Parts: sequence; structure tokens; C-alpha cells
Amino acid sequence: MEPQDKNRRDFLKLGASALATTAVTWNATSYAAILGANDRVRVGVVGCGDRMKQALLPCFAQHQEHMNFELVAVSDLWNRRREEGVAYIQKVAGCKVDAVRNNDELYARKDVDAVLIATADFQHAQHGIEAVNAGRDAYVEKPTAHTMKDARNFLAAVKKTGKIVQVGTQRRSTPSYQKAYDYIKSGKFGDIVMVEMTWNVNQPGRWRRPDVVPLLKEADTDWTRYQLDLPKAPFDARKYLEFRLFWPYSSGIPDQWLVHQIDTVHWFSGYPHPRSVVANGGNYLWHDGRKNWDTMTAVFDYGPADDLTKGFQVQYSSRFTNSAGGVKELYYSNGGMLDMDKQRVTPEGGLGAKSAAEMKMQPNQLQSFSLSEDVQKAETSANTGADPQTSANVLNWMECVRSRKTPNASIEAGYSHSVALCMNIAAIQTGQKVTFNDKTQQVMVGDKVYA
Repeated sequence: MEPQDKNRRDFLKLGASALATTAVTWNATSYAAILGANDRVRVGVVGCGDRMKQALLPCFAQHQEHMNFELVAVSDLWNRRREEGVAYIQKVAGCKVDAVRNNDELYARKDVDAVLIATADFQHAQHGIEAVNAGRDAYVEKPTAHTMKDARNFLAAVKKTGKIVQVGTQRRSTPSYQKAYDYIKSGKFGDIVMVEMTWNVNQPGRWRRPDVVPLLKEADTDWTRYQLDLPKAPFDARKYLEFRLFWPYSSGIPDQWLVHQIDTVHWFSGYPHPRSVVANGGNYLWHDGRKNWDTMTAVFDYGPADDLTKGFQVQYSSRFTNSAGGVKELYYSNGGMLDMDKQRVTPEGGLGAKSAAEMKMQPNQLQSFSLSEDVQKAETSANTGADPQTSANVLNWMECVRSRKTPNASIEAGYSHSVALCMNIAAIQTGQKVTFNDKTQQVMVGDKVYA
């Protein structure tokens, strides 16, 4: 997900309120009371590509002074990105950092307490495991993992080491989403009966890097290390820089977009994963060598495993070929709708008086209200230029590194979205209905484990 995308900018209507709402309660006086809070936290960067430079580093720079954090090193396999990373950090954070060739060199240093990780999708879990096993706290971009093996191993490593890990699903640190969660948990919304989600763009160049691909030469990076435990393949600059278009480096739409939105389903509903998933789609328009779909529709079934009469569906659709509909998250109950795009609760679709009277029932109509009315002033008065959702999530991570409390987007949340993601991928690759075995923590296609 690139923060420069217009659809995403339109979606992030919160403005700087996430930062303003959180930061006002966390200052030098409050965190100085915590043991060790006066020690400077020194941070290394793992992967200095677009996401790191366009979002994580600007957000980090917003909070580094008052949280007493500093950047000290950049680890990237490509020498060009290492050099550009050093220059960019000097510009945005005002500090000089060292460049290291790989994570072995990074973790051999004694001046790195924590890391920001924004590497290729398939690398997140393994890089996170490296970090916590090396004794470092970590902010790890989403998806947490797109294989169950990596998901299980990452969860186990965090549990074993006790390190603080924040996942890059930043909605969990966003005030309007937190308010929606509280509203649903209060019971006033009623049971969720349906969720509709979309993420639509019209961008043939989305996730393409045609100007950069020719610049990457095998001699200037470490292609073998880049592939981690994947089957070794010949060097391919596209699979390095346009990895979102190629499995097994990414699944594309599910890895990048689904996990953000399905994460809110787990959060709001309390269900850790779907009961089943089916999916369909294909490459219908952009025939540029990509392997991952440009269009996908998936249906997720949620509810208690022992009672199929309860639950709801999530209908998820995404396309690169027409942007109508944009980014939407619509939750429905019998009484109305929760619209996270407009950040409003309305009685739309709720049980009206006429239909209720026909069955001698009472009408059920939610009261309209805004989820963001209390932060509108902050939106108009504080515009820092950084993504406010990511900024709030980075700040929450910094707070938790100091307090040792569980972050908003915990490893458990990352594990849950990984389960849904792995089920979605299995449905794509097999064309079958996919389920999950809670006892073995494995994705199932029929009675067979999906690797």
C-alpha cells in the first residue's frame, strides 16, 4: 500500500487527529516516570523502500524528539537503497545513520534496540523473527505472514522472547475505528449481519516500477539472501521491485489490501478467523506479465464454529480496472449501517415500522451519529503532512516499547489476519471452499492440509 494513492488519501479522512488525540496524553513528564524511560531508544531500519520512506520514516520523525527515539542504521540489500536511505533520513529526521549490507550486520551492532521493518510481503514474518530473536523490539509492516508456517513461527517467537511487536494495521490506532469498536461492543449496534468491503483503483501502474527496474543489477544486491527460504530462482529485478505482482513473493490484492480491512472484522466481531472462504477472479485487463490477479471477489463466512445458525458474511471485492466505489467498509446490523468510509452510523436498511408491524414486531432503527465529530477541530488545525493513521500506530509502538504494554496492533491481531489471508490464498489457488482447523492451526481444503 503506497500512501500517495488518491483513493487511500480520500479514505484517510481523519487528518492529524489520530496524532493530536494520542500525543497530547503522552509527554516528557508522563513517560519519565516509567523505569528506563529516560534512556534513548536507538532504532534500525530494515528495508528502505517506498513504504519506509513515504510513511514510516516521516511518522517516526514526528515523534522521535519527545519520545527520545533516534535512528542509527539502515539495512538494505540493494546498495542504491542503502545510500538513498542514509540521505533521506538525514533530510527527514535530521540525523546521520550508518548503512549496513544486511540484517546480520545490523544485529551485530550494540547500538540497536529496536527496528522498523518494511520489506517485501513474504519477508515480514522471517525478518520479524530475526529481530525478536536478536533481542530487538519491532514495528513490522503488514501482512504479518502469507503462509501458516511463517505465521505460527512468528507468533511463537514473539511469545517466547517477550519482545514488543506492533503490526502495520494502523486502523487499530485510529480514534474513529476505536470509537466504532466501542460502539459495537456496547451492544447498541446489534449483531453484525453482513459486511461489504471494496478497494478499487484504476491504475495499470499500481505496484509497477518501470523506471526503477532497469536500475537494479544483480551485482548490486544479494538475490540469494532476498529469497530467504523460497525455492531458488534466477535473478529477476521485477520480482524484487514489483514483488506484489508475483506469487510467492506476494499474493497481491489479499496481501496488500484485504488484510487491512479484514483485520477490522476480527477486531469488531471478536472472531479470530473465518469459518470458510471462497474466491474468484483473474487477470482481466492488465496483461503485463503479472501473475497475481487484477480483480478479485471473495466471500468470508464468520461465526461460532459450533453453531452455523449464527454469524455473517463478508463480501470483499477489489479491482485495478475501474475505481468506482473506491475504498469502503460497510457493517450492517438489523437496525442500520456503520459506514467507516464516511465515519457515520445511520439507520439505513434498518427494520422499518411497516415491515415490523406486519410481523407484530417493533421497528429497529439506529440513531444517526458521527464517529469523528469530536476530532474535527484537530483535523483542521493540525496538518503535519504524514499519514495520521500510521503516525498514531508508530507512536503507540513507541509508547509500548517504553511501557512494555501490548500494542494496539498486537502479534495476535497479525496472526489472525494471517489466517484469513492464508485461507483466501488457498481459495484463489485451488478454486475450492477453504476452512481452518483450530486444533492444528492449519488451513484445510476438504480434508487435506493446504501447505
